[in-house]
Amino acid sequence: MSLHTQNWSGHAPFHAARFHQPTSLAELQTIVRNADKVKVIGARHCFNDIADTAGDMISLANLDKTVTLDRDRNTATVNAGITYGELCPQLHAAGYALHNMASLHHISVIGACMTGTHGSGDKSGNLATAVSGLEMVTADGELITLTRDQDGDTFNGAVVALGALGVVTKVTLDLLPTFDLHQVVYERLPMRHVIDSFDAIMSTGYSVSLFPTWQQDYVENVWVKQRVTDGKPFDFPPTFFDAERIDAARPIREGVDRYSTQMGVPGPWHERMPHFVFIDAERMGNELQSEYFVARKDAVAAIQAVAALGEHFAPVFGVTEIRTMTGDDLWLSMAYGQDTVGIHFNWLKDWAGVEPLLPRIEEALAPFNPRPHWGKLFTLTPAQIQAQYPRMADFRALAQELDPQGKFRNAYVDRYLFG
Repeated sequence: MSLHTQNWSGHAPFHAARFHQPTSLAELQTIVRNADKVKVIGARHCFNDIADTAGDMISLANLDKTVTLDRDRNTATVNAGITYGELCPQLHAAGYALHNMASLHHISVIGACMTGTHGSGDKSGNLATAVSGLEMVTADGELITLTRDQDGDTFNGAVVALGALGVVTKVTLDLLPTFDLHQVVYERLPMRHVIDSFDAIMSTGYSVSLFPTWQQDYVENVWVKQRVTDGKPFDFPPTFFDAERIDAARPIREGVDRYSTQMGVPGPWHERMPHFVFIDAERMGNELQSEYFVARKDAVAAIQAVAALGEHFAPVFGVTEIRTMTGDDLWLSMAYGQDTVGIHFNWLKDWAGVEPLLPRIEEALAPFNPRPHWGKLFTLTPAQIQAQYPRMADFRALAQELDPQGKFRNAYVDRYLFG
């Protein structure tokens, strides 16, 4: 199958009538101007029909990948279709860093930002919070620019937009001075400590991720990342809330081919923030994914609610990651208006087994007003989702202003944003 005919996991077909890979802005503008329906595809790391279209599908991967640095403003402007794996080594070589990254190198910058995808870190916003400027082709093929400084609240509505406003061609990102990270792994963190000391645990490092299987009274793996200061590796203790530090790479859980490959060795930020490295990312999607976000204040209760369902997960379960992010002002961000915790599920590629579990998880999380990841699997209704976004009506108005004919709307956008 051609890459534009299915999603990354191979379980959701695309239905585009035409597929384009323009090599210039002018070519892209012509395609958009002449199309009735348009959808941009990135790394295809989506697990529902958010990226599907019956019209024209466009990849930005062949546009110029020049990274333009502004050293006065400490920003980089890049082709929106560039991947983190392509971009970040260039930033590091120039002496810069991003505050956060996707968990996988092959994710595209625009795909991650447009869906509010997040990385992890107790004091870090999601990936879209680094965006300070957007260049975008509108429905009539014209080019517009929106910036945080000049467009204020409207800009906040455009950054996480699910592709419903136009084709973003360039993104300007805020940068930090480059830095090194040091990661270690601890095994068997007692669940009682997660319940009693969640804030203390998650605030220990630059980024902390918990990997429970929900089958035990402990968290199988804890990954703690710390910034290296003054060139000295961080002095990680041998135990962490009674979890034992390990020094050899082992699978996150038995039977799951996911390892931490960063065992106690400091390295550049862009090599340590992503969790996993795939030899061939385009061929490694043998899984399904779901993720739900709740307010940080509800984290412990939400974790307990999910843990109570653990016995039902085993037949189709891969691994869970629990991670944190700070709140933001981006209208459709899962972290809008509140510090947030994400509970992520990797499932085996067995939709018949996974589908009946999702309503049970959603019912258990209902008291905490969960927001599902826009690009992953869920069964919440459009009304339930829209109720969690106070600026939903404002977003609809912005979409109507920029795209009155709905050129950039697909079935997914019609269903969950306008339905």
